Amino acid sequence: MTQVHLGHVFHIAGAPRVTEAAQALVSIPHGALVVDDDGTIVYCGPHDELPAEYASAAVNDHSGGFLLPGFVDTHIHFPQTFAGDSYGGGQLLEWLNLCIFPSESKFEDPDFAARAAVEFCNRRIAAGTTAAMVFGSAFPHAQDALFERTREAGLRVVSGRGIQTVGGDTAKPLITSEDEAIRLTRAEIDKWHAADTGDVATALLHVAIVPRFSLSVTTETLKNLGELYDEVKDRGVYVHSHLNENNRPGTGEVDTTKQTYQVDSYLDTYDGKFLPGSTVGGKSLLGRRTILAHCVHCQDVELARMAETGTSISHCPVSQLFLGSGTMPWKRTVASGVNISSGTDFGGGDEWLIPRVLGDAFKQHITEPGDDGVSMHPAEMLFVGTLAGARALDMEDRFGNFDTGKEADFVVVEPAEALQGLLHNAYRSENSDLARDQTLFALLMGLRESSIAEVYVQGRKLNALADIG
Repeated sequence: MTQVHLGHVFHIAGAPRVTEAAQALVSIPHGALVVDDDGTIVYCGPHDELPAEYASAAVNDHSGGFLLPGFVDTHIHFPQTFAGDSYGGGQLLEWLNLCIFPSESKFEDPDFAARAAVEFCNRRIAAGTTAAMVFGSAFPHAQDALFERTREAGLRVVSGRGIQTVGGDTAKPLITSEDEAIRLTRAEIDKWHAADTGDVATALLHVAIVPRFSLSVTTETLKNLGELYDEVKDRGVYVHSHLNENNRPGTGEVDTTKQTYQVDSYLDTYDGKFLPGSTVGGKSLLGRRTILAHCVHCQDVELARMAETGTSISHCPVSQLFLGSGTMPWKRTVASGVNISSGTDFGGGDEWLIPRVLGDAFKQHITEPGDDGVSMHPAEMLFVGTLAGARALDMEDRFGNFDTGKEADFVVVEPAEALQGLLHNAYRSENSDLARDQTLFALLMGLRESSIAEVYVQGRKLNALADIG
């Protein structure tokens, strides 16, 4: 049945760059979003201009609330579902060894992994995250549980088992042999990629090749993964990993990676140039379906190469604050032309809600030193949390905004008491454009899970999964 949803509509129309988001911002205070039987958007505009053909359609009245595109989280860790706010007494590498590797090893227990899969999906629904690039568990049974529960919930996911072939003592339960790493990754692709519909163009379930990061694999792993990716990329398989996250002088991830591989840049290790002197040793993992998280300490040449190949960044300011990793330079990164999406990085981050990520991004970038400081426009924030994420997933033609013909992924926001007071009583400029921007900014900054009333994917309302005892 065709459905009409009424409310204040905000979205970024068309296919702009982040620098063009303000001009592409659509705000319709008394809006109507019409979704047909197939879950496709057939109208988005003023309610009083609703085409006559939809006059008899079922109406869902969210007056006083807001309709936003579903949030897209391009970097989140499934095996860290219960590892948020873990204290390791240090930055990234200490935290991994002391907290995260042991936490992820608990997923070896199938019952524990099954409970985590339910929790993970339910937290996504509560946060309005309709699509996500999910860093997966090392254990195939855990990945099976994730895909099964995601399909049951009706969410979109791209995920792949975390690949590790080297590491310290606490990582040992997560490590496989070189041959096993490829065998398990290939098996996951064959089992789950587009398993729900059989067609990558319509599927909600997708698989990624996921080397944890360069320090968790070897040159042999990277060579083997490059060959595997070259074999399967025409099937729409993805690549996901971390890049240039933490650069504590001498002992941070960036310097350690460059010293271990003896390369000119961290990105070279993913670009097939992982032999000493950045010599080519295999095929590149970069491309339109590759997302690299963090990118806090990129060289200009790395940003240029990512832009050239269509590789996207997942910007994770919450976890960068939590782990003391620094701030991704906004102006310089935007100027490079690379697509910037947003990631919670839970559990390095301790928020599930993409608007909380956007709020921290605003706070970080306005405090960058000197001329680097910038006040992000609220339309840029909305773009990064929605349409840029769809672009990073190479599915911008399917979702990310309310353009006619796209699949209806959206959240209904019914402001809880505190947010309601903020939105209704705050000063608004006499300039209509500025007043619009002020409302969107307050909505994004003040939004919490308690105000997310309904979540839809392909026009279907999602409900929480039943807990596993």
